[in-house]
Amino acid sequence: MLKTTPVPAPPDTNPHAEGVSNDEFRAAMSRLTAGVCLITAHEAPLTAGGPRGEDAGMTATAFMSVSLDPPLVLVSLREGSRMDDLLAEQPLWAVSVLADHQLQIAGRFAMKGRVSDRLLFADLPYVRGEASGAPLLSGALATLECRTENRVEAGDHTLVIGRVLTAALPSPDSPPLTYFRGRYRHLG
Repeated sequence: MLKTTPVPAPPDTNPHAEGVSNDEFRAAMSRLTAGVCLITAHEAPLTAGGPRGEDAGMTATAFMSVSLDPPLVLVSLREGSRMDDLLAEQPLWAVSVLADHQLQIAGRFAMKGRVSDRLLFADLPYVRGEASGAPLLSGALATLECRTENRVEAGDHTLVIGRVLTAALPSPDSPPLTYFRGRYRHLG
């Protein structure tokens, strides 16, 4: 039997009409350090009186403050992802800004082809947000509950702008979890 070594996919060096290739753009943007958040929402039951809805979550590094008055934030969601579809129907959602000791949580909710979200939340310490009904992680640097104000299609992503309804600092003195050059990092 002949052993074969998988050949990596060739780099995507074909430029877009504007001149930059996917690989060039990805390499440049990987040099931007980002904070890491867990975006959560509670999916309502499908039928009244039916089984209770489920919690959903996803790791995000494309999250930012937009405005102080009114208090607005923005998260970028891959178009057609479970969270994009859910937030198109459910206007209430939450954000937990992850501390460096929550690295495994970030990895767990970033997995492709992962198991059901119900299993991902099973052993996590969290409280349910009063305004959103979504999970807010215990031990996070900060938590926010939001209501969608606007959705903007942007290439292969949807930018969801949310009005902040509540903000709390469960563990404000922990170091943050960051993402740089394709890996989670600790500041220090």
